[in-house]
Amino acid sequence: MLKLVAGAFAAVMMVSSGAQAAVLGPDAEACAPGATGPALLVKVDGFKTRSGQLRVQLYGSNPSEFLAKGKKLRRIEMPVTAQGPMEVCVALPQSGDFAIAVRHDVDGSGKSGWDDGGGFSRNPRLSLLSLKPDFRDVVIHNGGGVRTVDVTMQYRKGLSIGPLSMASR
Repeated sequence: MLKLVAGAFAAVMMVSSGAQAAVLGPDAEACAPGATGPALLVKVDGFKTRSGQLRVQLYGSNPSEFLAKGKKLRRIEMPVTAQGPMEVCVALPQSGDFAIAVRHDVDGSGKSGWDDGGGFSRNPRLSLLSLKPDFRDVVIHNGGGVRTVDVTMQYRKGLSIGPLSMASR
């Protein structure tokens, strides 16, 4: 466990110091050049602030288990880096269909707050009436190897939800 924490800390420090961005998370080796197993390289961008914690969760192919309590296949949490997109590797148990849910806990409290943000694989449009997208709108397929998944964070803005404009970052 100490090795995983030290590795994640070193990767965060590389990004914070302006060095070339590293793939983050305990599964980083699964996304390294030459890796053969199925994995998702989740590239998260569009942060409102550079504080708090980032949570990346992996869900399997059963639509009824998407975002259901206790049904995630994998959960990776780490501090938000000081700059740039965050690239988090998630090793997959096998090839197939999956969904990614990302949460930015802005204050690091571990509880949902008004300022927190979220995002999903395939970047579906969200609204205050529909914070949970349909599984069909987020499902992605990985037939093997490493697949990059871009996730743009979305935040509450008044009575709507959406990504921040480029000018506000």
